[in-house]
Amino acid sequence: MSVIEAAGVRVLTGHTGAVNSVAFSPDGVRLSTASEDKTARVWNASTGALVHTLSGHTDAVFAAPFSPNGAMIATVSADLTPRQWDVSTGTCSHKLVGHNIAVFGVTFSPNGRALATTSYDETIRIWETASGNCLHVLEGHGDIVYGAAFSPDGRLLATASGDGTTRLWNIGTGACLRVFTGHTGIVSAVAFSPDGALIATASFDGTARLWEVATGNCRRILNGHTDTVWSIAFSPAERVVVSASEDATAMVWDAVSGTLIRTLEGHTDSAFVVAFSPDGRLIATASSDTTVRLWDAASGKAVRTLEGHTGAVGSLAFSPADRRLATASTDETARVWSL
Repeated sequence: MSVIEAAGVRVLTGHTGAVNSVAFSPDGVRLSTASEDKTARVWNASTGALVHTLSGHTDAVFAAPFSPNGAMIATVSADLTPRQWDVSTGTCSHKLVGHNIAVFGVTFSPNGRALATTSYDETIRIWETASGNCLHVLEGHGDIVYGAAFSPDGRLLATASGDGTTRLWNIGTGACLRVFTGHTGIVSAVAFSPDGALIATASFDGTARLWEVATGNCRRILNGHTDTVWSIAFSPAERVVVSASEDATAMVWDAVSGTLIRTLEGHTDSAFVVAFSPDGRLIATASSDTTVRLWDAASGKAVRTLEGHTGAVGSLAFSPADRRLATASTDETARVWSL
């Protein structure tokens, strides 16, 4: 393990496989990475020093988010068994047994008391974080479940699937409340609006859609991309949503009217991931062209291109505490950029 620092960027090396994801702790003090090398790692986000290596998985680790209070990390892996870890000690507190095919996605509820995992086995499981017990097995999708998002109040879960649908679930009972149909391809990503009134979905059919949570109606179809839409995110500051696509662009949309506000052009290959900064002023896009680009959210002006990775960039995260951005790449490194 080593840390290379130059020109406002720290390069975190030590993984021996592609780095699949990166996440900041809620206070911005720690950084987690998940890798194809079967481990996750915890780093000091300021110095880049390695704090813990989370070892025990027997196959690739796809994600390693922190709990809302920063005390836990959850990991999901191709080895079928999600795990919970104590951040202070780096030890595994719970192995979550039940999925029977690779577990791809994981997200904590807003209060941290529950954890949702999504799997190639076509199910979602809801776990109690205190005990590691499985509270509900959510069944109904007819294909891989690619992602999930909790509503801001933590009462609902929206899930995105290869069967072309999104489902809305009651976390308390495990009941499926609504099935959102209309996409003609895999639903690759799902997100709730900050007020919880809307759900946005991204699809392989080249569109994004906005759905009303209360009625299940499709409010708007966001047409404009010419290829798979990989990622979608709501602005925390205003009623705007941004999508990122295989067509190498990101598009900014009015979340009320569905009108295309602007197209963010500059990447030379697929734009995999898009995210807003916590204050909503910046948009970041990560691409298979090995770069990350920063955009002014208000004007769409390109602010900065972050260059240095030598492989596709498939994950990024803004620090919730200051102006830093973390990125993860197939080049086996993570980077922390000062903005």
